Amino acid sequence: MLTRRALIKGLMLSGGLCLMPFGRRGWALAAAAVVPRRLIVILMRGAVDGLSIVTPYMEPNYYRVRSSIALAPPRQQDGLLDLDGFFGLHPSLQPVMPYWQDRSLAFIQASGSPAETRSHFEAQDIMETALLNSAMAKQGWMNGLAQILPDNHSATRALSFGNVLPKIFQGAHDIATIPTGIKSNGGKPLEDPKLEHEFAQLYGSSSQLGGLYKQGMDSRVTVMNDLGDDQELQKEMQSASGGAPNTDAFVGECVKAADIVRHDPTIQLMFMDVGGWDTHVGQGNAKGQLANKLQRLGEGLAALVTGLQKEYLNTTILVMSEFGRTVAQNGNNGTDHGHGNVAWIMGGNVNGGKVYGRWPGLEPNQLYVGRDLAVTTDFRSIIGAVAGGQFGLDADTLRRVIPNFQPDAGLQNLMI
Repeated sequence: MLTRRALIKGLMLSGGLCLMPFGRRGWALAAAAVVPRRLIVILMRGAVDGLSIVTPYMEPNYYRVRSSIALAPPRQQDGLLDLDGFFGLHPSLQPVMPYWQDRSLAFIQASGSPAETRSHFEAQDIMETALLNSAMAKQGWMNGLAQILPDNHSATRALSFGNVLPKIFQGAHDIATIPTGIKSNGGKPLEDPKLEHEFAQLYGSSSQLGGLYKQGMDSRVTVMNDLGDDQELQKEMQSASGGAPNTDAFVGECVKAADIVRHDPTIQLMFMDVGGWDTHVGQGNAKGQLANKLQRLGEGLAALVTGLQKEYLNTTILVMSEFGRTVAQNGNNGTDHGHGNVAWIMGGNVNGGKVYGRWPGLEPNQLYVGRDLAVTTDFRSIIGAVAGGQFGLDADTLRRVIPNFQPDAGLQNLMI
């Protein structure tokens, strides 16, 4: 009979973990002090279209240059979910709307890296090292953060979901890892039968979690059908995702993550990624490829919050992507590699219900190099504001983790 203890012990791949019973249902490391606050970082690999997540529906040029992929204003059929009278949330993200309403969700629009690269790989490296010349980086910024936080003597204080340790967690501090159960093989799911069987047993008795986990095991056939026979675009999408689970798998990963965090309060840092956002072809609007992905993303985030239960109050979730996409749609009813994007912040210590950042506008003379949303908030300032607010770190301490960090006055009230 599978036990939660056996499952979690089998999932931990590094750190020499020795799990001990903790209450009747959970497990924690012996002699590990309870840590009250944690940070979960989620990287959307592939450059998501931030203008379809938090949409400036009051901008006339948005509708002029996106004739077939624009989202309708609020209160129209399939319209946006109104945020503040200027911005609207994609209707597929209804699952996270309650967190906007209870003010534990905020967005930072027109954010990103000042680097000019349009390479997924270079831009992801920059975001994971917080260094614009990422080739010079010796560590990822989350590993650096693990080194400066007070030591709680737990081998699971820093936890990474994935089959390969990501650059964000590379460095001197030991990181515990959990493999993801689904990989991609040319658009077809490639399962780990043992993990699939174990998690099916674990969640099969719960109608709510079982249903979410089943959604997480769905295939990505729809996405690949949208790309048709264009093998080069298929290869680019898969490559841009860097081995990250697709959005169908993300729901199940969030269920697992919340369960593990809830039963091991020593976890301070966690990293997850989700791929499939490189929408060059057939992006869609309120329905279609991107809408389906965002629906799964929203369900995953909602499952994570629900699963965390009271631990959500002590958790901050930071969601970012390496860069945005072009303001205008392309000839394939998609969007190409852009510049500015949107970041999300969720959690009990977030001063939410607000879209932060200085909005640069979408008129032709306001765009970056005449085609992209401009970046007005440096992603490094976001990381600093979140990590500093969550863990009580000052600017000088943060510069040990985020080279050239400069606080942004517009984010000083982001964290409570």
